[in-house]
Amino acid sequence: MTEQGCWHCGHPSEASLFCQFCNHLLRPTPDYYRFLDLPRRLSVDADDLQQRFYKMSRLVHPDRYTRGEAVEKQNSLEATAILNDAYRTLRDPVLRAEYVLRENGFDIGEQRTKDVPPELLEEVFELNMALEELRGGDQDARGPLEESKQKFVAMRDAIDSELEQLFIQHDKTGTVKDAHEALQAIRGVLNRRRYIRNLVDTVNKELAVSH
Repeated sequence: MTEQGCWHCGHPSEASLFCQFCNHLLRPTPDYYRFLDLPRRLSVDADDLQQRFYKMSRLVHPDRYTRGEAVEKQNSLEATAILNDAYRTLRDPVLRAEYVLRENGFDIGEQRTKDVPPELLEEVFELNMALEELRGGDQDARGPLEESKQKFVAMRDAIDSELEQLFIQHDKTGTVKDAHEALQAIRGVLNRRRYIRNLVDTVNKELAVSH
């Protein structure tokens, strides 16, 4: 997992986290897929990911290197941090997709509240009306807000199912061009999901404040 020679024996050992000649812990790669030796796909087997995480946790845990040299102790700390971040990211479909998009040069900036997806214009208008009524003290608006929230939660769940299918399509692509186009589609769906998530969060906040 390093492109340089082993810090301990000097032999090149780029194919592994441990030197193939002296078995010392090398400096870890920050690439989550490469670190966990996972196929570079968007669809990930959750059980397999968990098993890899547990196995790697035992191998790189700092307690194993308390008597080691300073460089190996540092490598252990870095590997543990990367492992935890990788597991947290790759086990979550949305975070995983965002990670892959970033790694492929896509901008996944925060969805702006004013950028209403066209297909949601009517629902968002009704939601904003109910929010204004609730903020104005009209408790009768709580019912419509709850209904709107459930509608948007259902939309979010549907998007999650759509993402699963897009992941499968992406993983089947055979060319760089097709993979790029698949990632573009995924980015668009993620933007819509982020917008809907923000709406749900806003409703939950207002319902709690106005209770």
